Amino acid sequence: MSLFNFNETRESLHSNLLSADGNKTFAQQSNQALHARAITILNIFRFSLSLLFVLSYAYLGKENLWDKDHSRVFFDTALSYLVFSILILFTSKLKSASHHLALPLQVVLDIFFIIMLMFAAGGIQSGLGLLLIIIIVIASLVSNGRLALFYAAVASIGLLLEQSYRIVKLDLSGATYTQPVMLSLSCFATAVMAYQLVKRMQRSEALASARGIDLENLEQVNALITQEIQDGVIVVDKDLNIRHHNAHAESQLSLPHQATENLSLLKCAPEIAATLNRWIKGDDANYNSIISIGNQELKLRFMPINQHQTELGDTPYSNRNSGAVIFIQDWSQIQAIAQQTKLAALGRLTVNIAHEIRNPLSAISHANQLLQEEEVSGSTNRILQIIEDNIQRIDQIIKDVLELNRRDRTHQEPINLSKFLSDFHTQFCAVEKLAASDFKLEPCLQSHIVSFDQRHLTQILWNLCKNGWEHGRKQSNSLNLRCIPVGNTGLNIEVIDDGAGVPEKERAKLFEPFHTTKSSGNGLGLYISRELAEANSANLEYQALANGCAFIIHLKKINQ
Repeated sequence: MSLFNFNETRESLHSNLLSADGNKTFAQQSNQALHARAITILNIFRFSLSLLFVLSYAYLGKENLWDKDHSRVFFDTALSYLVFSILILFTSKLKSASHHLALPLQVVLDIFFIIMLMFAAGGIQSGLGLLLIIIIVIASLVSNGRLALFYAAVASIGLLLEQSYRIVKLDLSGATYTQPVMLSLSCFATAVMAYQLVKRMQRSEALASARGIDLENLEQVNALITQEIQDGVIVVDKDLNIRHHNAHAESQLSLPHQATENLSLLKCAPEIAATLNRWIKGDDANYNSIISIGNQELKLRFMPINQHQTELGDTPYSNRNSGAVIFIQDWSQIQAIAQQTKLAALGRLTVNIAHEIRNPLSAISHANQLLQEEEVSGSTNRILQIIEDNIQRIDQIIKDVLELNRRDRTHQEPINLSKFLSDFHTQFCAVEKLAASDFKLEPCLQSHIVSFDQRHLTQILWNLCKNGWEHGRKQSNSLNLRCIPVGNTGLNIEVIDDGAGVPEKERAKLFEPFHTTKSSGNGLGLYISRELAEANSANLEYQALANGCAFIIHLKKINQ
């Protein structure tokens, strides 16, 4: 269950759960369906029976009938019965106020025609009286068992009258009543059994209808819960076809909203399919796996659909072959929440420390400026300049720490990345006094929209580009800035320089705070850049190249 339309599911669930008469309504609908089927069967049986009698007369001839003296009566009755059955077939679809009265009248006429045909065929000896039992059974279904005994009584009266007429007409003995009486008793017994059968069928269908409502409500509750949870959910069968997915999975994997055919996990998410196959084979290391798809780190958890397979000889992993439920979590969000919790206390502490340091630092800076205004020797002036330089360095560290504490206060907005990178390139070249040939911008091939805090993105790119230029060869095309689409939803911004790169032993500490290889650096630039990127649901990573290195920002595009 497209996979589900969430609002429709919620409204449907609400109406079904609040309907106190839901089971009763479904039971009534089931009775109506049973009634309609019984009427159809009766009409078809009536038409087939009358047609059979007419064809029997036409092909067998009156010489081969049971009673040659009444062959004309047999034909006329059969033909009348055929006309009557055709008329009922054409008028059965019409509904009127007298419809409930017409059905008993039709059954009574059926009994009348059968008794007349039995009389014309030679009486009870012809065996046509057994057709009355079939008529009574079908008629009992039509009337829901209420008129079963009435039809049996009408049939019994008809049988006894027919036999009485024969006794008077042919001067037979009273012992000939035995067969009509036995057939009449059979009619009553059949009527009683038909009544019990109808009641049992009604109870069974009412129970089935009630269970159907319960299952439908349960399915809608499951759909509602699936849509509400924050994780992506995918249900796959044994052939790895996606049978259901919620809106979060649709967003994470770029699944079609309304699929016209079965979706294959192998086509939509081959990385997940490969991990699932390893889990099916018993590799429990993949029970909680983290994979990368389109610049997203996703944590997967697999649960077998059939968790109670206990047949003899089953392996512990045999129930995994029947399909699985895949829970998908955005691992970057989980890490971000953990990081925010960890940094919350640290942020409050650093802010207090930074403010406490700034007060005496301002006093030291003011005192140093007063000393510089006096006439001092060259060596003393050099010492005062060193003090001033270190005061500014400490002040810059404090600014960076305070900026880091503001990482949670992001103001994300849609940004046209092509225009933003073009404006940034122009501004950076002007401020840092770079020639356009030194800093190359590879424009995006098409317009891409991302959600990001514009001030944060500017600061991140400025830090990366400034580092790239300082560590590069400072010649033509030493610095490159470009954006590259990744899959349907991913987008990379790459800052590439032609420098020596970061030594392999230093890469593990590259994004740690206060780690720097420059004598004048404070080691917070890359750390702050990564923190600001993660605050905007992006990732920043380092990649070594054959000639230089690259810093890559992994973003997600906004659906346009």
